[in-house]
Amino acid sequence: MVPAFAGTTPTLRLRNATCADPARYHLMTMSNEEIIAPPRGERPGNASRTSFRGPQARGPVIDQEGREIPEDVLGPRAGGLRFDFAHSSANPFGNLTREQRLARLDAVAKLLDIAFILPGTNIRYGLDGIIGLIPVVGDLIATALSLWLVREARALGAPWHVTARMLGNVAIQGVVGAVPVAGDAFDVLFRANIRNVRLLRRWIDRHPV
Repeated sequence: MVPAFAGTTPTLRLRNATCADPARYHLMTMSNEEIIAPPRGERPGNASRTSFRGPQARGPVIDQEGREIPEDVLGPRAGGLRFDFAHSSANPFGNLTREQRLARLDAVAKLLDIAFILPGTNIRYGLDGIIGLIPVVGDLIATALSLWLVREARALGAPWHVTARMLGNVAIQGVVGAVPVAGDAFDVLFRANIRNVRLLRRWIDRHPV
């Protein structure tokens, strides 16, 4: 570096490794405001920032066994995510045959109506009778579970006259079951869910796929 003489502009002289002539750089002063708050568009680090958007921000999709799922298998995805419950283990009725779905409905009906036996007797009862002991709320929950069975019967293709009889059984149990004590005993003996599954099974046996 060569020192500057009096009356001249301060300069720095640096030797360029590739050129014979020295490169001259003028020293420039900056105000405190420019140092603290640089102008917009000239903030340091803007050129090195990377925008992680689109495919760059999304890593590989891994299945439950830890294997990477190819993009062509996933297909187009809206917003980077896609949920296919029809073919997922999260859907209890996904990829089940008609008979398997009917067997599952039969198991649910037995759980609601005849899952337990009263000690010392042959009287059977289920979760429906236990939930019905809760005033008002219990009857609403039991009726909702029974209506879910009717909905699944409709999804299996049951015609309107079959679902109408099923709804009638649910209505009878719901109305009479609202009566304290006597209604709970009626629920245990009437067993609307078992009746409805039998109605559905008889119709399916007469109309095989």
